Amino acid sequence: MLSRLTTLNHGILARKYPAGSFGTELAGAVLGDLPAPGAFTVEQAQRMVVLLGLAGASLSRHYQEGDVTRRGTPERAFDAFPVGRARIPFRTYFGELTNRTGTGHCHRDSYASLVRWNAPTSEVWWSGERLAVLPGVFDDGLVRTYTGASDERRFFELVKVSETLELAANAVLAPVLETTVDARDDEARRRILIAAIVLEALRRVNARFAALPPEASMRPNHFMDVFRQFAVHWTRGDVPPSGALDPEAISRDFILGTTTPAYLTHLDRLLPALLTDEREAVGRLRAGPSLPEVVLRQARLDRSTLVEASRDQLRAMVGRHPVLAALYLLLNAHARVSGVHLLLAKKFLFAPQSHRETGGLGDPGVVSNRRGTTGMDETFLEELTRERHRHGLAMLRRVGMAELVSVAGIAAVRREAPADVTDLVRLIVPDARANGPDRALTGTRWGPDDEARS
Repeated sequence: MLSRLTTLNHGILARKYPAGSFGTELAGAVLGDLPAPGAFTVEQAQRMVVLLGLAGASLSRHYQEGDVTRRGTPERAFDAFPVGRARIPFRTYFGELTNRTGTGHCHRDSYASLVRWNAPTSEVWWSGERLAVLPGVFDDGLVRTYTGASDERRFFELVKVSETLELAANAVLAPVLETTVDARDDEARRRILIAAIVLEALRRVNARFAALPPEASMRPNHFMDVFRQFAVHWTRGDVPPSGALDPEAISRDFILGTTTPAYLTHLDRLLPALLTDEREAVGRLRAGPSLPEVVLRQARLDRSTLVEASRDQLRAMVGRHPVLAALYLLLNAHARVSGVHLLLAKKFLFAPQSHRETGGLGDPGVVSNRRGTTGMDETFLEELTRERHRHGLAMLRRVGMAELVSVAGIAAVRREAPADVTDLVRLIVPDARANGPDRALTGTRWGPDDEARS
């Protein structure tokens, strides 16, 4: 289904084909033969949501690019494309299909379908134990994309691998947050340190991607002018797919207590685009105490005491409660991840757009390149990054990193991990040739280093 449509998208953007050729092909070769949504199994429905999500985004993009006034009525893009013998309106059919998945998926494409369901299954392993798994819904190792470009496939894989590492960190922290493991026990400290090392792997994976040459990662022009322009509205005010909708990243902010009023307001607008279990999980975390609050309470300390303490008093507290040192390292790792995400946004979006503005090229796309897909601009992301550095144990910086590292005992825990911590995560690719020869060396591991060598 998708190979011809991706070729058409590529050709339309290269001005080889008229924009209407995509809809003509989709209607003639695909939509008329589709069965009723109730005929699909749950897994089949998930697969169809991925495929028709890509198709729907393409229809909406081409429609809106044809006339600037159409951006006010994006839903009209689907008027001429009924589905099946019953000629069900496209958006109605898509909504029934998402209902069939039983996941609470919104009635348009989403982060969950575009990234998590689309990309191959990914796993995080620690010392022979699988900490996390994010299944894909296809079993062929392929990643479905808009235009068939390797840039898009690599980006989807990067985001999927990142979410898997985030899920692993959150999962290993859960018993401490839920107090089934007492924060004063060595097991709690070990779990916090494992999470910190997993976040280190997350930072390295993303930093390596940012450091790669454009032809081995994502070309900024492709990201801005091709890839992002498919994140269009299907109806006015809806929430297009975006990495900002990664539920594990959102959850981690609540777990670690690093949010701002502006971020909470922004999140409220994004919640309808999450799956039901994701919304519920975020809601529980938002309503409950953060991990720093749990740890301080069980250690019979409070933040004001730490803020007012001298350096020597802080050193004594950390000595009595090594879990504080471990928690500081975790919060520091979280802040560093935020920093590398800001770096990626600046490299692939904000800096190139600033250069365009200086050159008088403006921002003519259907999807604005002046801000993220969900509306976060550079200033918003910078402030969010600063807030994550101003975390609940920031006062422990006065103790000194070397002493905190020693007291936390992270060296012993790190010996359980691979020498290169990015080897903790694996993308399960049944066929190393999937998506072209540039993936041949990826195998069952995933890392941008492999892409650079291929």
